[in-house]
Amino acid sequence: MGDFSKEINSEFPNERVKALLNIKYTSNFLDTVGNAYLKPFNISEQQYNILRILRGAKEAITVNKVKERMVQKSPNSTRLMDKLCDKGFIERVRCENDRRVVYVKINDRGLALLNEIKMDEFNSYLNSISENEAKILNEILDKLRDFSLS
Repeated sequence: MGDFSKEINSEFPNERVKALLNIKYTSNFLDTVGNAYLKPFNISEQQYNILRILRGAKEAITVNKVKERMVQKSPNSTRLMDKLCDKGFIERVRCENDRRVVYVKINDRGLALLNEIKMDEFNSYLNSISENEAKILNEILDKLRDFSLS
């Protein structure tokens, strides 16, 4: 079992600070693994997330709705969708009533790509924790996001 503090050769003032930095470190680790896994498909984790959102929507949704649903919020979401359009995985349609509103939807080529990507290998990283441990971790992470600075 890895010890975060040994991996980065650091000491922490308390376990809470260590936990915070460990979350960030682990998130970065999983992002790196995920991007490496998706590299042969020529898409990033964020682009994969957009494709999954559009597949789940089952119909065209606004660009803003995609941004709201993204796991990794990104200021360049529009550019990510532009790239997916250029690669032929999604389609854009302007709203007839309001030209400022843009709808996006996944097309058959995008669906085929998602079917080709088997995330089982990537998801095997989760096999090191039990369902109960995952539940506890989710409760802790939800609790952290519920904290308000106001």
